[in-house]
This record gives sequence, structure tokens and C-alpha cells, in this order.
Amino acid sequence: MRNTWRMVSVGVAAAFVISACSSGSSSGGDDDNDVNSSASPTETTAATGATSATSATTGDATPGEAVPASGELFAFGFGYDTGDIIAQTRVDEFREANPDVDLTFSEGGFDSQGFLSALASDDPPDLVNVPRNELGTYVARGVLAPLDECIATHGVNMDDFYEGASSQVIVDGTVYALPEFYNSRIWIFNDAAFEEAGLDPETIDVSDWDALADASVALTRMEDGKVTRLGLDPKLPEFLPIWAHANGVDLISDDGLTAQLDDPAVAEALEYGNSLYEPAGGLTDFLDFRDTWDFFGPGNQYATDQLGGMPMEQWYLNVLAEASPDLEITVRALETRDGEPFTYADGNSWAVTTSAANPEAACAFAASMVSVDSWVAAAQARDDERAESGAPNTGVYTGNAVADEIIFNDIVDLSDQPVFEAAVEVVLDIQQYGFGTPPSPASAEFKAAWEEAANQVLNGEDAAQSLATAQAEAQDAIDSAER
Repeated sequence: MRNTWRMVSVGVAAAFVISACSSGSSSGGDDDNDVNSSASPTETTAATGATSATSATTGDATPGEAVPASGELFAFGFGYDTGDIIAQTRVDEFREANPDVDLTFSEGGFDSQGFLSALASDDPPDLVNVPRNELGTYVARGVLAPLDECIATHGVNMDDFYEGASSQVIVDGTVYALPEFYNSRIWIFNDAAFEEAGLDPETIDVSDWDALADASVALTRMEDGKVTRLGLDPKLPEFLPIWAHANGVDLISDDGLTAQLDDPAVAEALEYGNSLYEPAGGLTDFLDFRDTWDFFGPGNQYATDQLGGMPMEQWYLNVLAEASPDLEITVRALETRDGEPFTYADGNSWAVTTSAANPEAACAFAASMVSVDSWVAAAQARDDERAESGAPNTGVYTGNAVADEIIFNDIVDLSDQPVFEAAVEVVLDIQQYGFGTPPSPASAEFKAAWEEAANQVLNGEDAAQSLATAQAEAQDAIDSAER
């Protein structure tokens, strides 16, 4: 569903627009993303009478005619030196095609305060790698440029992206970012733990919350009064949207304008998820033991039989495949209590700022970073890297469905790794059932409200009361931002 709420430029955003008006759209900044979009400039009534970069521009080009990128380009929320082979390969692809662009990066992940500070500086970023579930806040503030003309210029086909990704970057019919990765969630079960508990990870009814609660008890192992294996990790507070959706409600309406945190089904979901900590002695004992895990290493919680299972992002399969290629795990799709498969999808996106000094190059970079050719090159580079080390390659999961089809048909070969081959098949099957947080004019404030409520409940507060308070705070933030 496309969202329909009014874009506003309030507070600090007004200063950004004025700055953009005075800087024009010809100089450079830095670029570390891949955006295939460019939009025509809009005139402003600012006293300078200059043209502002309130949309990614194409210069004198007509739609469908890509403009050669040049000049300086600064990208926030992304790292090349600190990035992995997937990041570096895509940047290298852009640099090879655009040798006249001088790229620089913030070399750090996205953070809201840092982004706003960068926008207010003397050298604001030309584009930003921003989480899609936070995008709406910056659209409402007027600091991100529409990309429709940019998309036309670089031939980006929005239909190539998964609906679960593209719906998060479109507001009132206008595209404000290009989807990058496509993160989905699945159950990852530890076969050894299930066997010991007399359970079958292939057949356990994941839609039956009573069955999952019983399984968590059976999977938990205590020795001398101390936990040595956790049962099922509900991953709260961050996975509250999953538990709520499974219980028949989303935390916010499809148009991003109405918080739904006070729905009784949200409280029920939160209380249920919290109960899964009890078999291990409660939240404190649970977290203390979880903090001992070698999460990214060969001594991870699956390899050392320290966990029965958990919902987790699909990228963790690549971690496990590299660290523990001989693991025996079972991956299952998430299901609602009605037995319908689903996944919670999110990921970052590339957006051009309204203060961009070089919007043409920013647009070209963003388009390149999410293009089929760029993704396929990166996926091949990872496959080569894994082949050299002898570790399985479970693929790269992009927001571009066309790229994914090539990656998983022509590059990824797990025929010698049936466990991970089956896991990847589940991930690919579930992607079509993705739901995500729709863009809201107060995305960041909304998320902060429900996370605070969830943490209060985890620490013993009443769920209904905590969520009612969060509801009022979140709705007030949404209403204020919309105005």
C-alpha cells in the first residue's frame, strides 16, 4: 500500500533547504551508495532566487539518458574501508565506470543524530544509506529528495524490487530511496537439542504458541541450578513486530499514520514472548548466559549446543556456514497463529539529500549500488572468496528480485551442503510473504516508543499500561510530524 501523508519541512530541515538553495547543484560531495535516480530541480522563493536541490537532478539530460558522473561525492552511513566484500565490490564497480568521481564515506553505520549533524555542517552529505523503517522521519523533515526523475534517467525499474522493500520507500506515490538489502527472518533450530528433547524441528507446529512454550521448556537445560542451554529466544524487544504480526496485529497502520500499540493483541504478544525467558530462570539469567556466546565464531551457540532455537535474520546463515559448515540445523518459516507463513522484512536504502551539492552523481551512485550488475558482481566476489576458503556460500539477499534470481540460480551452489541448501530454499520461499514497517512521518519516534514499552515489560511493568503510554507518545509524535 502506498502511503499518503504530507511532507513537511520543519525545524532543522528549513535550514537544509536554504543551504541547498545557495549551493546550487553542480559541485560534488561524496558517494558510497548505488542510486539509479535523478530528479529535476524545483524552484524556490528564497531570497537568493537560486535553484535548490530539493530533488535529485539530471542536469540537462532527458529522462532515460544517464548523465556521466563526476565531481566530489560524500555518502553518510556507509563504509568502504570498514566494509565487507559485498560493499567494496559494488563501490569498485561504480568507480570503474565513473573514474571522475571522488568518493568519500562516513565509514560508519547510520545514526540519526550524526546524520542531522552532518546535514547542518559545512560539508553535508550528498546521499545517505538509511534504514527503510526510519526513512519516513526524514521525508517528513524535507531532507530527502524525490527520486522519480532520477529513476527515469537511470532506467531503474521499481518493479524489480520486492514489494516488501519498495513499499517502504514510497510516500504519496513518490519514491524517496532505492532499496538495498532485503533482510528477512526465519526460525533457526538446533537439531541436536531438539533430538535430546524428543522433538522434531521439521514438524513442530510453529503457529501453536502453546507448543512453542512447551518446546522452550523441554529444550532448556539446567545443571546445578545454572542454565547451560537456552530453549527458544524470543529476541525481544527488537522482534516485537514479529510476535504482534503473528498474533494478528501490526504495530502501526498501513499508511503509517496510526499507532496500534494499545491493541490488546500487542500486549498479549509481548507478554507471551516475555514468558519464554522464564524456563531459564528469567530475563537476567537468560541474558547473562546469552552474553557468553561466541555469536560470530566457531564456538557459536548452535555449534556448542547452547540454544534450542530462535527467530533470526537470514544473513546469519552466512555466518554459520563460514564458522561452522558442518552444523545440523533446521530452518523453518515464521507462521501466524492461523498457520500462514510470513516474514518481517527490512534493510537499508539509498537516498539523495536535498542539500546535495552533487545530486547527479549521488543519483548515479545510488542506482549503481542497487543495480543487477552490481549485485551480481558482489555475489560472485563473495562466492570466489568462499570457494578459496572452502566455506559454503549461502548467497547475498538483495532488495532486487531480478538480481536474486541470477545469484541463486547461477552463482550459489549448495548441492554439497544439503543442510544449508534447504535453509536457503526456505528463505527464498518466504520472501514473497514479507511485511515491514511502513514509512511514517515519525518513524524514529514511533520505534523508540514501542521499544521503551517493551523494555519496561521485560523489566516487570504491566504490558497494557506500558503500551498505552507508548501509544499516546507515538501518536502525538506522528500527528505533530504530519502537521
